[in-house]
Amino acid sequence: MTDSAETTDTMIRWDRAEDGIVVLTMDDPANSVNLMNDSFFASLKSTVERLEADRESVTGVILTSAKRSFFAGADLTVLRRTAPERAPELTRASDELKGLLRRLETLGRPVVAAVNGAAIGGGLEVALACHHRIALDTEGSVIGLPEVTLGLLPGAGGLTRTVRMLGLQKALADIVLTGRLFSPRDAQRHGLVDVVAASPEDMLGQARRWVLDHPESAQPWDVKGYRVPGGAATSHTFLSQVVVPFSATVRNRGRGTPMDAPHHILAAAVEGTQVDLDTALAIETRYLAELACGQISSNMIKAFHFDSEHIAKGGSRPEGHPRHQARKAVVLGAGMMGAGIAYSCARAGMEVVLKDVDLEAAERGKAYSRTILDKAVERGGIGEHERTAVLELITPTTRAEDAAGADLVIEAVFENTELKKKVFAEIEPHLAPGAVLGSNTSTLPITGLAQGVSRPEDFIGLHFFSPVDKMALLEIIVGEKTSDATLAKAYDIARQLGKTPIVAGDSRGFFTSRVIGTFINESLNLISEGAAPASVEQAGLQAGYPTAPLALCDELNMKLSQKVRKEAIEGYAADGRTLPHQPAYDVIDRMVDEFGRPGRLDGAGFHEYADGKRVRLWPGLADAFGAGTADIPLIDMVERMLFVEALESVKCLDEGVLRSVPDANVGSILGIGFPAWTGGVLQYINQYEGGPAGFVARARELAERYGERFEPPASLVGRAERGELYEWPRNRTGV
Repeated sequence: MTDSAETTDTMIRWDRAEDGIVVLTMDDPANSVNLMNDSFFASLKSTVERLEADRESVTGVILTSAKRSFFAGADLTVLRRTAPERAPELTRASDELKGLLRRLETLGRPVVAAVNGAAIGGGLEVALACHHRIALDTEGSVIGLPEVTLGLLPGAGGLTRTVRMLGLQKALADIVLTGRLFSPRDAQRHGLVDVVAASPEDMLGQARRWVLDHPESAQPWDVKGYRVPGGAATSHTFLSQVVVPFSATVRNRGRGTPMDAPHHILAAAVEGTQVDLDTALAIETRYLAELACGQISSNMIKAFHFDSEHIAKGGSRPEGHPRHQARKAVVLGAGMMGAGIAYSCARAGMEVVLKDVDLEAAERGKAYSRTILDKAVERGGIGEHERTAVLELITPTTRAEDAAGADLVIEAVFENTELKKKVFAEIEPHLAPGAVLGSNTSTLPITGLAQGVSRPEDFIGLHFFSPVDKMALLEIIVGEKTSDATLAKAYDIARQLGKTPIVAGDSRGFFTSRVIGTFINESLNLISEGAAPASVEQAGLQAGYPTAPLALCDELNMKLSQKVRKEAIEGYAADGRTLPHQPAYDVIDRMVDEFGRPGRLDGAGFHEYADGKRVRLWPGLADAFGAGTADIPLIDMVERMLFVEALESVKCLDEGVLRSVPDANVGSILGIGFPAWTGGVLQYINQYEGGPAGFVARARELAERYGERFEPPASLVGRAERGELYEWPRNRTGV
């Protein structure tokens, strides 16, 4: 016999068996996942009160979920709306939640979390308030505290409890500051869960046995004599040997950007080890409120949750077309990009024909997949059987006829229009009817390339980013004759590959290459003006770019920049136009032609290299370009880089090259390294002090000082005058 009753709210179901074990099943009726919202608060409050009232008849508690996931964390819709004036409200809510979780873990009865699926952020924090955690080993389940990636910290007790469970250094370095999401078994290895179960029945069975075997359960920190693993940050030795070096690491990682979350995490953790648990929880709340009510977390939540969700749900996918799954792919060209694309296709379960003019090159392309898979086996991420199965899907070849029946082609040969047309002409007769004809070009207009195939309606740009196995973005480019059916297929293929797709209209450079080109040019314009190279690099890092601008130029190679510019000049000429000249072009030409320093590949660029590693900036820059002779404020350098990309993105939206605001924001962060703290290129305009109006005023100031390229487009000026933000959904003109 069991007694079953709903709580005051219907989110937590109560089931008590004859042995006195209460199973609490979370099931938010208003959402597909359990969220930390008002419904959860009300349900938890009534549940805890009932447990306390019925304590003598309760043997123990098992907390689980009726959803496919365990708990998805905080309701980000609420957090996105926070502002400084809401800090007291957020503090009260956080303190109330922590108080309820504290009452649960001090109930005096064993409490087990039966984590039947993903436990992310607040979801894991709820589980950490339990005495024992059993995770179901189910596909797609992830466990972790990703708050730092949203500009936040785990504020429902997660930071305080992980530090007390694992120690300051391990909790921060492995869990909280990385924001990593772990598989159930990896979570067990890192100490976030205690046991991994093979089936739901096994999970609940183990939970019951643990409850019965541990009737007097308490958290380690509630046991007399408890000490934080590794010690608390109270002694001079601990502070000097652990905290100070760790603080330096966090500061260096921040590089002077406005990202406060890592600093606040460290501060809350260190301060929390010096006091009792309840005071530590209050300290955690104080730092959370400051982050959650600031602009940076709002930016990052918008980009990494709302904009990303818009894309994942097919925001730019044409409606009315059936879902598509590619089965056999042909990759043309087995260089680094082609090899990476072949690997991604095989990992997605496609049969892959990796074709090159040279069989040895094609074999090397397959070997790239072997190397990645071997490392995954060594780490324990996959087994030998899975490794073998993926490799067997890849067939290196020089024969076009091996493409027979393929429903997807991805061309990844050199950026040469005639060569691309040639390889398509050779492969097209062997393909299945309606096969998607994809080109991995990063700059060449798709409409022109489509003239080399018999079915231009099936031709589309599939612009991958290097390294393909690590970069999440796929830029889909629609040509003049590309059909909506082909676009829908391409969108589905991107999702099949595990990529985040954005959709761009056809133009030279599309969105990503066009916009990142303005960033590189602006960095080199600074060099031409006599800016100190070290300051240019520092400005890029302080802006939040993942790679300093001159180092990026070296990585991309300036010979390639010259080649792309030559193609652009020819393209402009064909349209009866002239490519506007920039001083950056003169810098590139002199670096390549006069000094023989095209970049890292050649062992010499803006930096000097030894054994392929960057050593220092080339001292010759001073004589070559008068480096350091100009007095340009660092803030101007920083904002010139950010503004020039944001302004170019507005033009892309105006011209229909961009189809949505989310595509712009997510694409800029994932594809070209626009600083994550901004929320993306268009959100950067929204969040600038004074909003779009403040951005317009600053842009005009930069234009007056540095050139007309900073003049804001009329569409942006109009938006600023109307007091409008760049939001979504939007049509092709962004209005």
